[in-house]
Amino acid sequence: MLTCEEKMNKHKMTTEKGVPSNSRVLMLFGQLEKMNRESMLVDPETARQITAKILHLIQTQEKTREIMSKGSSGMEVILATLENTQDLQTILNILYILNELLTVGGGRRIGVFVSKGGTGILLQLVISASKVSPPSEELMLQLHSVLAKVGPKDRKFGVKARLNGALNVTVNLLKQNLQNHKLLLPCLLVLRVYSSNTVNAVSLGKNGVLELMFKIIGPYSKKNTSLLKVSLDTLGALLKSKTNAQRAVVHVPVLLYIYQDWHRNDTRHRHILIRKGILGCLKNITNIKLGRKAFIDADGMRILYNTSTECLPVRTLDPLINTSSLVMRKCFPKNRLPLPTIKSVFHHQLLRVPAGGPVAQLYNQPLGGGPIYQFYTKPPWVDDVVDKSDNNEDAEAENDTENEVEEKDHHAGNDDIETDINKLTPRETHSRPFEELKIYERFFLELSEDFQVFNVDNPKRGVTATPAAPKSQRPIILPTAQALPPKTPTAAPLQGECPHPAPVPPLDLDTINITKDQDGCSDHTHSRTHPGAGLEQELVQGLERVALDGTGPQGGGGRVNKHNSQPPILAGGVAARRGGEGEEMLAEEWAEEEESGEGVVLQVPDTALLLPLHDPDLYVEMVKSTRSVPQFSEVAYPDYFGHVAPTFREHILERVYGVQRTKIFQDIERLIHPNDILDKVVYDLDIQRFEYDLVLNSDINSNHYHQWFYFEVSCMRVGALYRFNIINCEKSNSQFNYGMQVLMYSVQEAIIGRPHWVRTGTDICYYKNHFSRSSIAAGGQKGKSYYTMTFSMTFNHKDDVCYFAYHYPYTYSTLKMHLQKLEALRTPQTYLREDVLCETLGGNSCPLLTITAMPESTSNDQICQFRNRPLVFLSSRVHPGETNASWVMKGTLEFLMGSSPVAHSLREAYIFKIVPMLNPDGVVNGNHRCSLSGEDLNRQWQNPSPELHPTIYHTKSLLQYLAAIQRAPLVFCDYHGHSRKKNVFMYGCSLKETVWETNISATSCELHEDLGYRTLPKILSQMAPAFSMASCSFVVERSKEATARVVVWREIGVQRSYTMESTLCGCDQGKYKGLQIGTRELEEMGAQFCVALLRLKRLTSPLKLRNHAHLLDIESDLMETHCKVSSSPSTYLLEDEEASFMEEVDYSAESGDEPDNDPNTAEPHDNHLSDSESNKHRDSPTHLA
Repeated sequence: MLTCEEKMNKHKMTTEKGVPSNSRVLMLFGQLEKMNRESMLVDPETARQITAKILHLIQTQEKTREIMSKGSSGMEVILATLENTQDLQTILNILYILNELLTVGGGRRIGVFVSKGGTGILLQLVISASKVSPPSEELMLQLHSVLAKVGPKDRKFGVKARLNGALNVTVNLLKQNLQNHKLLLPCLLVLRVYSSNTVNAVSLGKNGVLELMFKIIGPYSKKNTSLLKVSLDTLGALLKSKTNAQRAVVHVPVLLYIYQDWHRNDTRHRHILIRKGILGCLKNITNIKLGRKAFIDADGMRILYNTSTECLPVRTLDPLINTSSLVMRKCFPKNRLPLPTIKSVFHHQLLRVPAGGPVAQLYNQPLGGGPIYQFYTKPPWVDDVVDKSDNNEDAEAENDTENEVEEKDHHAGNDDIETDINKLTPRETHSRPFEELKIYERFFLELSEDFQVFNVDNPKRGVTATPAAPKSQRPIILPTAQALPPKTPTAAPLQGECPHPAPVPPLDLDTINITKDQDGCSDHTHSRTHPGAGLEQELVQGLERVALDGTGPQGGGGRVNKHNSQPPILAGGVAARRGGEGEEMLAEEWAEEEESGEGVVLQVPDTALLLPLHDPDLYVEMVKSTRSVPQFSEVAYPDYFGHVAPTFREHILERVYGVQRTKIFQDIERLIHPNDILDKVVYDLDIQRFEYDLVLNSDINSNHYHQWFYFEVSCMRVGALYRFNIINCEKSNSQFNYGMQVLMYSVQEAIIGRPHWVRTGTDICYYKNHFSRSSIAAGGQKGKSYYTMTFSMTFNHKDDVCYFAYHYPYTYSTLKMHLQKLEALRTPQTYLREDVLCETLGGNSCPLLTITAMPESTSNDQICQFRNRPLVFLSSRVHPGETNASWVMKGTLEFLMGSSPVAHSLREAYIFKIVPMLNPDGVVNGNHRCSLSGEDLNRQWQNPSPELHPTIYHTKSLLQYLAAIQRAPLVFCDYHGHSRKKNVFMYGCSLKETVWETNISATSCELHEDLGYRTLPKILSQMAPAFSMASCSFVVERSKEATARVVVWREIGVQRSYTMESTLCGCDQGKYKGLQIGTRELEEMGAQFCVALLRLKRLTSPLKLRNHAHLLDIESDLMETHCKVSSSPSTYLLEDEEASFMEEVDYSAESGDEPDNDPNTAEPHDNHLSDSESNKHRDSPTHLA
């Protein structure tokens, strides 16, 4: 029998045991809160018991959510108790509780702790505990354990610790407990967080913490590996400060020794993080010049190269290889490009020079106050290739991954968005008097034509196309390697010194021998000596000594010939190191052989049968009437015979894992083993037996813009693997890293019936190299480097001549030929007029086309309908390197001149005004981005100069005239090419979408906007397989305010003002997903654009608008896009938008192109990545010079 008291006690016990554990914890917290509220913490025993029970329950029960749940006061109770109590055991219990609570739950719990002021309470406890002598080891241990968890989540942690003195307490504790590993570990963890603050890091360095770290770390050991790992992380954080890095320079040999020891002994790779930590310390020390010097002096290049090579077979060691690569590249001695100057080999004298900017720097002041300017001659003591201070500058902190680069570019892009509402509101501005614009009336005869004396059935009036050139009956004889006797190459000294070649008799295109039979033809020509002076003249003369073909080296190694259009180093005649042997033939010797009839006549298929718009003989005639600065006289084989698009698909190349790293290691190997490079100098830059370094020539009147290339190779050994490195690229990234291949045209393949430009090349990548880029070439920025684009190639045919290009070449002469052929195909129902808009600086004509349908009769109604058709204004090729833009324009022109019912309907719907090539001089002379003025013409639309930018000045005047007579175009579109993104897409202008991307406030009235600007891109996305609506952007950026798209929208008032970008690579969506783009797809895009315009006409017709409104729900589509923009602010940015590779790719981007340093960067190329066309003859392949 139980007594009543026993029953009551039993009932009590049952009740207690029946309470859920979480409820018991909350009960205990309630008691603790009551003690805090009633100031009963003077009873330490009770507080001790309660906190001990809470700790026990938390340690034995998994559920602690109620303590940290929203609305719970648990954390406040814990912190209040911690702040008020003086009892050591209570404090320890609470610290144990915090350790348990903050270990789980992720960053949210720590965030709550920080928001409640927990960091300050802990730091104050550190100060209080330090005043006790000796301080409690367990208390310090627990305090620092909690601080190590909390610190990384508190952005002001380092400042708080420095201000209240806790920083010094931790340092002193560290010094006194170097052998106490149990306490040492949490102290190091806290120091690592302290060091993330720069001021703290410098302070810690002054207090001798660096020396303490070097006492802790050491050679390989199986003991205390966790401690060593944290020590290295702490040391790495401290060394991010340049001041600390300078202090640690003396320890570089020690770090290298330690790394080698761990590398040798960690055979099972269990301590990769320790090895990476050592490399991280070396990476930070080598950010400064003294650190790099110490690394080189300690034989660091060889040590890291050898250890990395041994790590290559093990995939899990990639983090070590990547970091080692980064350190070695940083310490790789900066080399100067093997050029005497970064200026173009060629020069065009300007009669008027811009008031400021890079072009003005190339010129002296006017002579005698007159209008004639003298081109700047560089004094001997001035080096524009490399900065004298380059070696004294500390290296920039480099990004380890491309993701960081993209994030930086994203922020830059945000800063570039226009925020001025006034500039975002299109307003037709008539800044020029109409009387001044009336002279452009003659380009719009169709607006006043009455056709009363015009035979509609046989309309020839107003057509000003050039008459077809007579066919040449002379044969073209193409030499082969077998036909040329071997010659000994002429050696030229390094460092820019050039040989003095024998004078070369000038050769004119009239001396070309042409042979053409039913199978086809081939060609060979020579370059005329450019009348230059001094070194540049010698470079050109030296270049012209290299014949189109020459005999191959006796022992291997090929020959790269350049076609002056964009001369790279090869074309510039710059000194080169060669490992194989090569042969040259002088022009006069070749002429003698040609006269003797010993050349080989090649029989090739007649590509004219497959290319109705191509005529080789007519092409030569067009070449003869083209003017170039270098006076080009050679015609490239592919341009002469034409390109037939292959029928097979060319897939985007799958990236080989580690290819970039392999190329970088090969560069480093050459530094370590320089004897592998033979210092025999020829005009071809051959650095090893089958490897060539190529240098691109700058745009004329410029000292940079290197991207486009077009060069010829001959005398190759069949089956040998050749590597070509273009070593002075400027952009920080390229589609060559994302599956794009170079283009090759083989003469032997053409001979057997395959006259194609084909995608080719293996081991393709694009990476930052060791060639220093001067501040002059980098827009004033110091410490920049060039980039290398590299690819490998095996040749399959003996005695072949091959051409390589960045993209499918399309020359100015090709355009003129196509225009003549199109005019010949014109039907009586087509109205076609070709005018010369203006003459360029180089003396070439800029054609302007007018295309529409002839009126059905001369009745007033028909004439009125004819005159009142809306206008569409199209332009292309403002950037010479964006050759794909010309192929799209070709597709547009062919469709417009076609005989299909759709084409006829389109001509009846619109009057087309077309400037198919806005920059003929740039195209002819092989520039990448500029005209002969040395300026990007697509940045001159705001205030173009008639003297410096005639094509832009007069094109804008045409538009201003149309605006003045109230006939502004319905659509304006400028065709471009894009080298960093895939697919075809558009950039437009929208006030509303621009405001959405900024923080500016605007009233609904100010944001009123017709959404019609989205209609045309939407139509294209529905019908053109290569077009991607997702890649389109309608945001206006400050850096683009002088582009055609923005100026025509803002000043002319054209709502549908676009830049249409075509990829240089391929597509990642739609029908062509995974394929590289070709000329067939580009021409198709041009035709689809026309069809889209016809659909736009029907959709915007007032009578049919209601019937078709359901096809394009523009408003809902825009809102959907806006939602996407909100979640992904980079939607409008011109970024690479590529998925990251498993391999870390370190492009070390220095700016954002589309974002790029270049103001021309982002917009399609509005953005720069354009690659200018090079022309060999006057418009032929470029020179890798």
